[in-house]
Amino acid sequence: MADPVTASARLSVAPMMDWTDRHCRYLHRLMSARTLLYTEMVTAPALVRGQARHLLAFNPEEHPVAVQLGGSEPAELAEATAMACEEGYDEVNLNVGCPSDRVQSGRFGAVLMTEPALVARCVSAMIEAASVEVTVKCRIGVDDQDPEAVLPDFIARMRDAGVRRMQIHARKAWLQGLSPKENRDIPPLDYPLVLRMKARFPDMHLSINGGITSLAQAEAFLADGLDGVMIGRAAYHGPSDVLLQADQRIYGETTAPRSPEEVVRLMLPYIANHLAEGGKLGNVTRHMLGLFTGRPGARQWRRILSEGAHRPGAGVALVEEALGAVSPAAA
Repeated sequence: MADPVTASARLSVAPMMDWTDRHCRYLHRLMSARTLLYTEMVTAPALVRGQARHLLAFNPEEHPVAVQLGGSEPAELAEATAMACEEGYDEVNLNVGCPSDRVQSGRFGAVLMTEPALVARCVSAMIEAASVEVTVKCRIGVDDQDPEAVLPDFIARMRDAGVRRMQIHARKAWLQGLSPKENRDIPPLDYPLVLRMKARFPDMHLSINGGITSLAQAEAFLADGLDGVMIGRAAYHGPSDVLLQADQRIYGETTAPRSPEEVVRLMLPYIANHLAEGGKLGNVTRHMLGLFTGRPGARQWRRILSEGAHRPGAGVALVEEALGAVSPAAA
């Protein structure tokens, strides 16, 4: 019987810098009770050397929630892992996939695909320090590496180091010549390679990531034998299409899914509390712009929130105004 976090890993929302913050995760949790949520990447140096433990803050309602760490120094990652466990995260994930220049200069992210022995030492140290599962998110390779050779070797090394669950972005990362944005689209996807890795490593829990845009695709990958599916941008820009029916279609729940309107109303107390603590409306509503994507009134919803959220005094009333504009159109 899988533990609850592993069971939730059948579907997850990818860690995305500047997007999957605590407000975004709270919203997503209202849409799916089961989907595993990930933080933005938090760097181990920021936590250990920078004393930035506040970066680990999250709401209890977000469970099951995993923190993604970035780093390449085993002792530092172990200390950061211990902090994350103390804060109550359900999983600690190591980033071996981010291709940004900032990440490369810090010697973490996708560049670590070229140093599998170092990554193995890192995860061994993290597992030693952890009270929850440690997982790894990686690419299929970088630059001129041959994924057919590099990926199975990398997975084997992670397994030997004690890792039992991995998320594989089915694209190479080109660290020379492509921007981080281009690295999300230009390198071709190789889904069959990831499927072959599951056949080769049946004891590993492998999730596939990259270019997946719908629950139907997720269901197909699960039917093909993969253990999990991780969705990124589609879950952010069109969360209603990905998350509202996830509990029923991916996890077999029988409760009726919420409507986008219900989700908005459930967000109102959260928004009011955020404002009372000195926060800005736009901190939260920027994650809500895609709630009605593809539905009547979506444009009015986005316009009202985009134009008004940053005005002085903007609050819950603006969200109710935007909802009033979209609800009649959706009726």
